[in-house]
Amino acid sequence: MTDQPAPTDAQVRVAIVDDHESVLLGIRAACLEAGYEVVATGASVDALLTAIGRQPVGVVVMDLSLGDGSSVTDNVTRVRALGAEVLIHSIADRSASIREALAAGAAGVIPKTSATRIVMAAIATVARGEVLNNLEWASAIDADQEFARAQLGRREQDVLHLYASGLPLKAVAAQLGIAPSTAREYLGRVRAKYVEVGRPAPTKVDLLRRAVEDGILVIDDVRHGSK
Repeated sequence: MTDQPAPTDAQVRVAIVDDHESVLLGIRAACLEAGYEVVATGASVDALLTAIGRQPVGVVVMDLSLGDGSSVTDNVTRVRALGAEVLIHSIADRSASIREALAAGAAGVIPKTSATRIVMAAIATVARGEVLNNLEWASAIDADQEFARAQLGRREQDVLHLYASGLPLKAVAAQLGIAPSTAREYLGRVRAKYVEVGRPAPTKVDLLRRAVEDGILVIDDVRHGSK
């Protein structure tokens, strides 16, 4: 994470990957109308990465299933390596693929049946580094209890809840009545356990996602709990 201010909607830089031309062109047009900059488009991640080159991208809107046979995990991972957030734009009827995308680091899921304004709002949310909390995401997680199980202890959950909600680690320690070094140790255990279940959380934003996914934190806690 950086200390740069969150982008305004007008500063959002978007790339789109979808092998249905009509969908790709429709999202591109809607993004331009919303004032977003469309950096590149492509029918595959290979094509998209070639088109992007060295240009910075904030959000990549990506279909789950692409005609080149590429895997969801590889696609999300390669795009995330650019430093971009990934918004899955899909029919959203394949829970296993949705869970795979979220586990690989996608910021959220938006169905292709959603109104254009909903998709544009989702892009803006993801561009700000916020968690996209919607029914499709929740349904995919609820369908697979193993996905959402990191076996965190009570104190580990307490530390994660407070830290992911926005408190500095010292403040977390003070609120729980423990030493900062102990809070840091608990946080290290949390990260290690998420790695063990294939859901790494190296950044604070990643920890926020995991906490929301596992029901340890709700969005209202993030918005109101640390103010």
